[in-house]
Amino acid sequence: MTLTRRSAIAIGAAAALAAPRVAPAQAQARTLRFVPQANLANIDPVWSTAVVVRNHGLMIYDTLFGLGADLRPRPQMAAGHEVSADGLRWTIALRPGLRFHDGERVRARDCVASIARWAKRDVLGQRLDALLEEMRALDDDRFEIRLKRPWPGLAFALGKPSANICAIMPERVARTDPFQQIQDYTGSGPFRFRQDLFRPGDIVVYERFADYVPREEPPDLLAGGKRVHFDRVEWRVVPDPSTAAAALQNNEVDWWETPLADLLPVLRRHRDIVVERINDFGNLGVLRFNFLHPPFDNPAVRRALLPAIDQRAFMQAAMGTDAALWRVPAGVFTPGTPLANDAGIEVLTRPRDLEAARRMLREAGYRGERVVMLSATDLPVLQSLAEVAADLMRRVGFNVDLQAMDWGTHIQRRTNRGPVDQGGWSAFCTTWEGLDVSVPGSHQPIRGHGAAAWAGWPTIPKLEELREAWFQAADIEAEKRIAEEIQRVVWQEVPFIPLGQVLPVQAYRRSLTGVLKGSSSMFWGVRRA
Repeated sequence: MTLTRRSAIAIGAAAALAAPRVAPAQAQARTLRFVPQANLANIDPVWSTAVVVRNHGLMIYDTLFGLGADLRPRPQMAAGHEVSADGLRWTIALRPGLRFHDGERVRARDCVASIARWAKRDVLGQRLDALLEEMRALDDDRFEIRLKRPWPGLAFALGKPSANICAIMPERVARTDPFQQIQDYTGSGPFRFRQDLFRPGDIVVYERFADYVPREEPPDLLAGGKRVHFDRVEWRVVPDPSTAAAALQNNEVDWWETPLADLLPVLRRHRDIVVERINDFGNLGVLRFNFLHPPFDNPAVRRALLPAIDQRAFMQAAMGTDAALWRVPAGVFTPGTPLANDAGIEVLTRPRDLEAARRMLREAGYRGERVVMLSATDLPVLQSLAEVAADLMRRVGFNVDLQAMDWGTHIQRRTNRGPVDQGGWSAFCTTWEGLDVSVPGSHQPIRGHGAAAWAGWPTIPKLEELREAWFQAADIEAEKRIAEEIQRVVWQEVPFIPLGQVLPVQAYRRSLTGVLKGSSSMFWGVRRA
């Protein structure tokens, strides 16, 4: 029965790919066909931290600042900005010619409303919210942000290409409650979202926005000129990896964002396909716990898993035996970045000891409570991580209920704060973009501010104190000392367990040129040779 079901899925996906293929050659040449990492179940880039939602947001919205490949912020929608001598007043001016997709010009009040909504949800936006004295439009082209304390990192926060981008929306849309999803997708970016053609689980269509005015500079990650060379970009959701691989080889799609590791040798042998790493920061695998309900409301229960976690086993299950596709050991911060450190790392690197984990679990007072582990079936990496975690927990002594669902449902489900018998959850595995978790400021999994924290909602005042100290650090050496202390606290409080660094590659037709490196998939600058 399993073979029959998989065959049906593959045949259905192949048929979906084949159906729209009857297009004139010239029109097809102006269309970029892309297989995203997951179904786009949510399309509000402020409401969700999912990477696929972020990628969607970067297509249809622009940002005031953009990070270059050197990770320094540069003006994007902004023409420039001035900071007062005391660092408390930022005045930001807009570039001329900026338009929304409905033809209205972008005004300062749109930016003020967009920043205000973003600041309620984003990890760095929340810092702005705490420091904000006042934010107001000075006229149509300028607005002012006044702070209670100086924050040199504000431009970085407004331009970072990671979770919850500061997308500039029309004021009427940005006034939507930040904890409710928007219904109007009028954007400000180089592509226009065709909501009328959107079929969740099947296809997402974007068209070049003819009135978008790119900057004059060459493209540089999220900075510079976002020049679009395709009239249309189609995201085609193909859950079955074999079908996606066949479509890429048969020139039915141009680009596959997350090729399955097992299929890479076949793709690498194809003379018309390029396989390469786009994002050198990779992703940090994490096992996340729910702090609100037993058993993981008890830190001793969370710590009991540490002696049993084998990061190598998690990475090999997710990415295969090719060590170029992953890195261990991985601590709290992204390996290879300045704040990555070895403080207390022996909790994950010393010989693994299942019996010690079982003993610690008994001593913690675990009473056999049901542990609901969420698994995303349409993301092979996350599914593999969840299956390894569930198996390990069972061997340690947990009563595990592994519940499989698609990624869109997974994202919705983990917002449920109730106990497991009311649709809640106990744990899940995911990955965080390496750039996000390279520094304390944007590191969502270490936040310990309770109800406002990322799913899991830990209350850990010490982590909040150390994060604030990092913002005030005088130099990189002070930052490193704080990062080491944060890592030691994580081993004690265990808001999450790092599972290793995933270093995924992407695959695309050799006819594509100008593919930008440094982050996830971006579509400006890309041409067909």
